Amino acid sequence: MRFFAQRMKIVVEPTGCLAAAAVLNGVLPVEGKRVGVVVSGGNVDLDKLAQYLA
Repeated sequence: MRFFAQRMKIVVEPTGCLAAAAVLNGVLPVEGKRVGVVVSGGNVDLDKLAQYLA
């Protein structure tokens, strides 16, 4: 969530960015492959968003 908020200026739900987190952290072997990742949701409580980004 922090990556999307800081770098891409978008709000993403915690579960909406799990696939992207797996790819960005090397959990899924995607090097050399064409990959599409669905990033979804903006339904985040603003108070909790501040906690997630702290």
